Amino acid sequence: MIMFIISAIIVGAITGGLGRLLIPGRQEIGMVATIISGIVAAFVGSGIAYLLGFEDKTWIVLIVQLVLAVVCVGVVSNSKSAKKSRA
Repeated sequence: MIMFIISAIIVGAITGGLGRLLIPGRQEIGMVATIISGIVAAFVGSGIAYLLGFEDKTWIVLIVQLVLAVVCVGVVSNSKSAKKSRA
């Protein structure tokens, strides 16, 4: 269990950075928010892959995590820019 958590944190940091690179334009979020978004995406992506029965197919799990990282970074970036426009 502890190895799952450690690997999710490491993979999450990497997928968060890759997710940020895949979104076109400038994101108004810092690296900490990017890494946290990637970690959340890694945990959720692993859970989705487990529920769908793909937990033993590493590439499919990574693709699901990367797609979720792009979504998470986009959501966080949009919420940060929406807060700036209201202020």
